[in-house]
Amino acid sequence: MPDTAAKPPFRADHVGSLLRPKPLQEARAKWKNGTLSHEALRDIEDRCIADAIAKQEAIGLRAATDGEYRRAYWHYDFVSGLDGVELYVPEQKIQFKGGVPLGHSLRVNGRIGWSKPVMIDDFKYLASHVRTAMPKQTIPSPSVVHFRGGRQAIDKATYPTLDGFFADLGTAYNKAVAAFGAAGCRYLQIDEVNIAYLCDPEQIAALKARGEHVENLLGIYADMLNQAIAGKPQGMSISMHLCRGNFRSTFVASGGYEPVAEVLFNQINSDAYFMEYDSDRAGGFEPLRFVPRGHKIVVLGLVTSKTGELESKDELKRRIDQAAKYLPLEQLALSPQCGFASTEEGNTLTEDQQWAKLERCVEVAREVWGEV
Repeated sequence: MPDTAAKPPFRADHVGSLLRPKPLQEARAKWKNGTLSHEALRDIEDRCIADAIAKQEAIGLRAATDGEYRRAYWHYDFVSGLDGVELYVPEQKIQFKGGVPLGHSLRVNGRIGWSKPVMIDDFKYLASHVRTAMPKQTIPSPSVVHFRGGRQAIDKATYPTLDGFFADLGTAYNKAVAAFGAAGCRYLQIDEVNIAYLCDPEQIAALKARGEHVENLLGIYADMLNQAIAGKPQGMSISMHLCRGNFRSTFVASGGYEPVAEVLFNQINSDAYFMEYDSDRAGGFEPLRFVPRGHKIVVLGLVTSKTGELESKDELKRRIDQAAKYLPLEQLALSPQCGFASTEEGNTLTEDQQWAKLERCVEVAREVWGEV
């Protein structure tokens, strides 16, 4: 693992997931239909990940991920590895705008815990293959286990009240963060989309309709995140990523960050925030005024991963200047607004377009900050 002096996130960074290359897509299809062993799939994943790491380093990125190549989903693969959480096919699927349904959901059928080293070996492989970049691991937020299903998806015999559920979930995540730290991880990202969903009136209405006390959720999610973050070792940087859904270039939610900004930036102990800002759905930069001055970093997600059109340098610089009216330039960085393949299907752009967008982040970072 390289000795990287600078603390992440970097001036040009990225959220994590990458479009799956064709050999990997074909291998996963064969594995699913039973014509390829898991061991053979793992070998192909290894080769594709090594290639993706090399490409990230070649374009000048200082952080590299495994592209989430071993996952079908950005979230379910991790949380379904926790004790007491299972993946299933629901009758009513999560609907993205445009009528695109997500095929699976989660439910809690036992006490939640961390007894298996979920994705630890995946991180170790990543860390052993970087040469110039810092290995970056991504995991979904604990709120993922609660937000969609709520009380109805949590076994009442195991958790008669939700206080114990939230406590166990936070404890499991604390152990997970500590385990990644023990494996050598010094750059961990928690993907927290549900706090951004709390900015959308439609999402709020749906939560209220199922009986949620919505006014309590932000505080509950913040407490779980802090419980998780408390497990980090000295020297680990933790970032949060916020977006409004990303599945085959569609989305779920809309709404600016104003309703959650004060808690988000001042009551959650994250070092940095990757924030979706590639469309009007995310609102303006005004909520950045709540970011404490001097140490927390906001990575502006100005480059869209949903389409292939390449953003101009001038437009990106103009928007960075706008954000700098609310937060000093030295506390800002640049990235795409989300990953390029939050699920294995990926967004509707080509691999060449994906790499061009990441390279554009590097180019603009050098011109704006004089460094990557």
